[in-house]
Amino acid sequence: MKRGVAFGAAALVAMLAFATLSFAAGDPLPSWRDGTSKQAIVDFVDKVNRKGGPDFVPPAQRIATFDNDGTLWAEQPMYFQFFFALDRLKQMAPSHPEWKKSQAVQAALAGDMAKLAKMGHKGLLEIVGLTHSGLTAQQMQKLAKDWLKTARNPQRKMLFIQMVYQPMLELLVYLRAHGFKTFIVSGGGVDFIRAFSQDVYGIPPEQVIGSSLKAKFELTGGKPEVVKLPQIGSIDDGDGKPINIELHIGQRPIMAVGNSDGDLAMLQWTASGAGPRLMMLVHHDDAAREFAYDRKSHVGRLEKALDQARRDGWTVVSMSNDFARVFPSD
Repeated sequence: MKRGVAFGAAALVAMLAFATLSFAAGDPLPSWRDGTSKQAIVDFVDKVNRKGGPDFVPPAQRIATFDNDGTLWAEQPMYFQFFFALDRLKQMAPSHPEWKKSQAVQAALAGDMAKLAKMGHKGLLEIVGLTHSGLTAQQMQKLAKDWLKTARNPQRKMLFIQMVYQPMLELLVYLRAHGFKTFIVSGGGVDFIRAFSQDVYGIPPEQVIGSSLKAKFELTGGKPEVVKLPQIGSIDDGDGKPINIELHIGQRPIMAVGNSDGDLAMLQWTASGAGPRLMMLVHHDDAAREFAYDRKSHVGRLEKALDQARRDGWTVVSMSNDFARVFPSD
């Protein structure tokens, strides 16, 4: 897919097409370089599929959970949904002077990205709550889809929607071809991710878990609707991830993939189960092709999780060493 290609059904399907065709051609993970990370994936998938083997896992239990920001697509210089919320905030703020009482709004309107980054998903949801209150999930998703057609990363100048990781698209296809059910478990807004998860990742809306606003049921002109409230309902980050996995999926994953300390609890929860397990961290160490950051970053900080991964033998994926391609357009 070339840079600048418009967001549309054909472009989105093309992102997954290469991964699917490559799988059919023989190498299931062509954008992964041969090495310990790729081998760990293949070995794990092989052993849980081997009927009669000691590590066989029935398909109903082959649950794999993926973070989104920094794991399936990029997250620098700020979570992409922040840019979506900021654009809407700038449009609406002149009509809502009362919003300036919010520290998140103050930082956003002042362009203080460092302060916003420190607020994390809570600050994001506060802005989303103000700018999307009264909308239905379907209305929110339409706004997100329309925005993604033209919105670009301010540093890379690529469409945000083009900044998904080709190796991860291949991994999703590979897992599903071997009986896995793939879920997104993200600190990002659930309705924002559901706007593109099916088209881009092949993951249907019901398999997306994310942060959310509170909502209410009401009759509007006799029509039943569920509309968003400005208050935060759930923050699906840190400890919230295993809690929401238990609530929404009802069983512990056998595979979990993340990239930051916000994913540590999900990885710990996965690792503590019985039977074969695969815990993976994407390490952003490729400034030339993407971004390089870990312990000191306000966005996607990777410190405690990296230490535990190395101590416990989890798979740490080096973007510079393990990814032959980063984005579909590479």
